[in-house]
Amino acid sequence: MDRPRLVITGIAAITPVGLDTQSTWENLVNGVCGVDYITLFDASELPVRIAAEVRNFDPTRYMPAKEVRRTTRAIHFAVALGRMALEDAGLEITEENTERTAVVMNTGGGGISVIYDATLDMLNKGARGVSPFVIPNVMPNAVSCQISIAEGIKGPILTGTAACASGNMAFVDAARLLWLGEADVAIVGGVEAGINPVAVASLARAGALSTRNDDPKHASRPFDKHRDGFVFGEGGAAMVIETEEHARRRGARIYAELVGGAVTGDAFHITAPPPGGEGAARAMRLALERSRITPEEVDLISAHATSTPLNDVAETQAIKSVFGEHAYNLSITATKSMVGHLLGGAGAIAAFAAVMSIYTGIIPPTINLEDPDPECDLDYTPNEARERPVRVALANGFGFGGQNAVAVFRKYE
Repeated sequence: MDRPRLVITGIAAITPVGLDTQSTWENLVNGVCGVDYITLFDASELPVRIAAEVRNFDPTRYMPAKEVRRTTRAIHFAVALGRMALEDAGLEITEENTERTAVVMNTGGGGISVIYDATLDMLNKGARGVSPFVIPNVMPNAVSCQISIAEGIKGPILTGTAACASGNMAFVDAARLLWLGEADVAIVGGVEAGINPVAVASLARAGALSTRNDDPKHASRPFDKHRDGFVFGEGGAAMVIETEEHARRRGARIYAELVGGAVTGDAFHITAPPPGGEGAARAMRLALERSRITPEEVDLISAHATSTPLNDVAETQAIKSVFGEHAYNLSITATKSMVGHLLGGAGAIAAFAAVMSIYTGIIPPTINLEDPDPECDLDYTPNEARERPVRVALANGFGFGGQNAVAVFRKYE
């Protein structure tokens, strides 16, 4: 049986370089860096004092003040993204469509920051000082459920966690849901707000974070020979995805088409990629096969590109393994050079860049690529955006635990 075509009709982004789709996209294209010194808490005693924070975000624009006080920053981002994506799609949730609308909002850490704050409350005030809202905020599915509650959505509500591949996996899960006929519309994406002292300290101890405390704007530098780790980021992105029939029936604007994806496991190491990026390569290869796309049809890869020594080389090797000589014809972009690593939200930003590149014909740059690693010798769109027609784009995500997720997007015709 032929599966329905799936189209993207609404897009939303909240990132360290913009509080909406337009500002985020313009700043990505212009190579604006959102990395700076941590202001969410006093980081003066930590080994890493930089991050990519979302500044000046006002959740009361999207939620009642009472709900804002009772919920977490990750939930604030998620609810705002859901509202913005629906508005961009021109779609209203009604009694007629509520049961045929789904939410697939993924996250890596969910309400992880709540645990830190609640532990301090327990130590300083005892059991009576612990909020009754801790567990409803810690649970990862809260980001999807709160969108459902805010918008009155009664269809399937899903949250998957696959570490740094979570945002990419959301698109694979949503496609399967829509292809099964369990919904006509889905709000899909990834979100994260986990910048807290314990998380920063742990990642620093693991050697995962850049220690360029004296030069935050140049700290995230994917594929550069002098990269020394990723920069912790926050925010996310969401899209409204519909069956083509549903979108055309209501006369919706269409940005691009979601044609498929794949999820694989490394079975190798809890944090490191296997030699040659074998699991990542398998994910890209399967994603193309299941999308009925040949490697030569691909123009762009919105890369995982963490700016860590191991991962950037492994991803480059994986791309070469899948695309052969065509790898040198690809444009590759690394949004983490500007917004940092949003963990569970990273894949949604990669997908955002892929879809907007298809829609606009402009590919954002990989900034801070000043001295390329000899082992990273592909076209990473260094330092300046490029105009190029994009027919097919991949969004890569490779997470701790050895989880790989790749989503495939195509120009809608």
